[in-house]
Amino acid sequence: MGRLIAIVVALVTAALLCGATPALAQASDDPLTVTVTLDGQDITDRTVRLEPARTAEVSITAVNHGNSTQKVHLVRVSGVALALTFFAYDTTLPFEVPPGNRVTRTFPLDVRDLDGQAIGLLPTAVELLDEDRNVLGGSETVADVRGTLWSVYGVFGLVMFVLTALIWATVLLALARHRLSPNRIRRALRFLPAGAGTGIVAVVSLSVFRLVAPEPLVEVPMVLGATAIAMVLGFLTPHPVGPAGGDEPGDKTMALRTQVIDPGAATQAVTASYTQSTTQTRRHDRPTPPGTRTTQQTSPQTGRQTSRQPNPRTGGPGDRPDTKRWPG
Repeated sequence: MGRLIAIVVALVTAALLCGATPALAQASDDPLTVTVTLDGQDITDRTVRLEPARTAEVSITAVNHGNSTQKVHLVRVSGVALALTFFAYDTTLPFEVPPGNRVTRTFPLDVRDLDGQAIGLLPTAVELLDEDRNVLGGSETVADVRGTLWSVYGVFGLVMFVLTALIWATVLLALARHRLSPNRIRRALRFLPAGAGTGIVAVVSLSVFRLVAPEPLVEVPMVLGATAIAMVLGFLTPHPVGPAGGDEPGDKTMALRTQVIDPGAATQAVTASYTQSTTQTRRHDRPTPPGTRTTQQTSPQTGRQTSRQPNPRTGGPGDRPDTKRWPG
């Protein structure tokens, strides 16, 4: 179960990084230059506040610096974090922008269901699209969404927190039980999903608490940095000891401990053991002379009957049990 969770977190991290990396190098080749105001204030280089309880008034000014007329079909307002779109509003607003002209359009933006979609600081884009959904131009800002913790974005952060905690618990438990791989590289890779999950949780937490917006220039270094730190910790973990040599199922490797033995001492110990064993065998195999009487006694502790021979010196019963019977 822990390994499956780790694989899921690793795949999610890879998808997020692959989706966020192109945004870092994307150049502005749009045919229109767009300026957006929200409730009369320019959204460029500032944080705008989106409250689900009221309707916002959006004003868009498009300037065409090209040689052909651009036909706008709709306006899209979307919030993206970790290469995932958490809210998007499409408003049909058809108009044309002739070459060298400036056109301004104003429309109300209804965001009443935003409280169930996002919360905190989110990078937000206002884009103009044509009929084929190609982007003609747009403007970017950071939106302070006044949603709830149980929105899609909030639940995403909670789920990532739980998964990351489970991964850390699994890895640390394996470390305590000495079940990690003896190979340092494999131990570092075992810590990779935990570090990636920690980076994602940090990005979402900073966004939800309205400290830092999850922009690509922030989220990518944070996730990569947390992943690198976790891998270094895994690489530096102590070598596992004990009978479990690896963490793979069915691993039959056993740890053996060797030491140097003195040949003289070993020979003396073997000789003494052999001499003692031979003496005991001869004592028990000594035959009983014919005509010797034996007495039967019952042990009060075990209830068994034993035969005892008379003591040749005193004539009474001896202490050695009769182990063999002779005829006659």
